[in-house]
Amino acid sequence: MTASPTHMPAHASSPSRLARRAPVRRAFGFCAALLAALPSLPASAQQRPNIIRDAEIEQLMREYTAPIFRAAKINTGATRIFLIGDRSFNAFVANGQKIFINVGALMESKTPNEIIGVLAHESGHIAGGHLSRQRQELARAQILMVAGMLMGAGAVVATARSGPYGRVGSDGVGTMGALLGPAEMVRRSLLAYQRGEEQAADRAAVNYLSATGQSGQGLLTTLERFQNDALFKTSQLDPYTLSHPLPNDRISSLQAAVKAAPAFSSKDAPAIQARHDLMRAKLFGFVAPATEVARRYPVSDNSLPARYARAISAYKVGKLDVALAQVDALIAAQPGNPYFQEFKGQALMESGRAAQSLPYLRRALGLTPDAMPIKVLLGHALIGTGSAADAKEATALLMQVVQREDDYAEAWGFLAMAYERRGDTPNAQLASAQALFLQGNMVAARTQADRAQKQFARGSPGWLKADDILNYRPPTFD
Repeated sequence: MTASPTHMPAHASSPSRLARRAPVRRAFGFCAALLAALPSLPASAQQRPNIIRDAEIEQLMREYTAPIFRAAKINTGATRIFLIGDRSFNAFVANGQKIFINVGALMESKTPNEIIGVLAHESGHIAGGHLSRQRQELARAQILMVAGMLMGAGAVVATARSGPYGRVGSDGVGTMGALLGPAEMVRRSLLAYQRGEEQAADRAAVNYLSATGQSGQGLLTTLERFQNDALFKTSQLDPYTLSHPLPNDRISSLQAAVKAAPAFSSKDAPAIQARHDLMRAKLFGFVAPATEVARRYPVSDNSLPARYARAISAYKVGKLDVALAQVDALIAAQPGNPYFQEFKGQALMESGRAAQSLPYLRRALGLTPDAMPIKVLLGHALIGTGSAADAKEATALLMQVVQREDDYAEAWGFLAMAYERRGDTPNAQLASAQALFLQGNMVAARTQADRAQKQFARGSPGWLKADDILNYRPPTFD
């Protein structure tokens, strides 16, 4: 797994070297916290999220969403799924057609169907155009808020004329109530709007699952998980101050439709369940403490997922020889599994054996030629050998990645290193500026862009790319 993950770092507490991306705006989440203010963002979206890149997980998510996207008539080429290094169970859509899902949701989901249900819900938000409509609703709310405040200000003037303390109404609030009332009413109106969109996304999810011959049981299981959470057991909650309907309300509104669907009793195919189990084991191996891995995957468990989790955990705590022996056994069991090859290459590369890692990473990439995180990992390893020829190969490989995914911060960072190894300082500085820009470090990005631009001919492609960074202004969301 990388750190943006392509691979997870050996001693990190969360998956791979986590690449930073632009802040997430205007999100609809599958499950969100209680709200005290608007607009609402899931907890993972309130700060810059820790984005993880991992070829194995990304491929599985693509396979989970492909039939759902077709049913929802969503353009798969314009929709991307991002993994967030957060152990809470959550997923949300933001910034257009981007789905963000916490690794915690993947780790806690016992079946593919549970995650597919969550992804179907998020697809409902995209297909329904909920983010665009939310912006319109927020704009309308701002107008109402201003109007309400002006009315409140008028009330202040009127009551001030009647005496130094104004008048106190029967509710005991008086003028302050006039000021706070409109804001609270607008807030509740927006919350009601969002609850309606959540219910619409739930219904859409059931329709997509039915259209693709998949059960909606996983969606109900996830909602039941929220229902059993202690947060939702209190009787003190005011449902009108929540951004999402209460889980029991969501379950009751969906249960009949889910159970009536022809595919309700269908189960996930054994092959996809096996890959889901390996994905969860991988995440526990990289993310969870060694004690938790040992408890979940004891040595008495000789299954492939258990062995995978223990191999990763051994590597993470510095037991390289143990990890390599265990991954060799995994490769012997499944020689065609590219991700076992990738893990061995990562373990060798990150332990200072870059040259030894190359055969395994090349084999992994040969088995999954479109896996961008593996290309980045191989590029990193090629840089690590210190060979000029390998640095040239790394440059070409990493250029393929950034041309396909120009927001891949880690790839830009390694590309800067490859250019530097080759003595190409202007392109090294420009690639470094791109990486820093994507990480949100605008001061350092502009410094590198300025240095690079001075070395390019005015109007050349490199000069223009540097100029874009120097003149970048963040978008507004008014």
